[in-house]
Amino acid sequence: MIFNYLLIIITHLVKKVKKANSFTEKIDKREKRCYNETVMEQLSFLEKQNTSFPNTEKACVFTGHRQLGEDFSKRKLKKEIKRLILEGVEYFYNGMAMGFDLIAAECVLEYKKNFPNVKLIACIPCYNQERYFSEADKKRYVKILKNADEAVVLADKYYSGCMQRRDKYMAERAKYMIAYCKKKEGGAAYTVKCFQKFHTDGKITFL
Repeated sequence: MIFNYLLIIITHLVKKVKKANSFTEKIDKREKRCYNETVMEQLSFLEKQNTSFPNTEKACVFTGHRQLGEDFSKRKLKKEIKRLILEGVEYFYNGMAMGFDLIAAECVLEYKKNFPNVKLIACIPCYNQERYFSEADKKRYVKILKNADEAVVLADKYYSGCMQRRDKYMAERAKYMIAYCKKKEGGAAYTVKCFQKFHTDGKITFL
């Protein structure tokens, strides 16, 4: 009798768990669908965007690592961005990668509230760049894209070398650079080298 009673309770609990999991899966699918629709809508908009190329003398490019060390200071980053704005820099090129790029883009958007002449230019190496971002970073990515003044999508899909093409594209178009570069190799180091090659008189601020 007791065994049968316990069996009934366990069966009931299993059904409730399955129902809860099914409900959670539906929510997850709905959220993913909404996210994908938002990204595709944004990329469709960017595809039609008529991007102009600003004066190099008034442009800055960001480069930095996806993984930030304990020495990274957002306060210092914001201070340097504001300094450049006050010196007349209006355009900020951002590669939209995880880590440093997203933080830098958010800082520029914050300053736009008080400096409406400031423009954020999102440089996207390929569609689905954010595919392997965390869910939190995907949301940040979409929000930044929606608020960017201009954007450039350089390829319709990923290919070996598309990230470097993006880095070179940005480095060529700015006279100033803010860099969080702690390694001699990798994307950030490559962008710094490109910048130095294009601009013998360019100004780099290392954080």
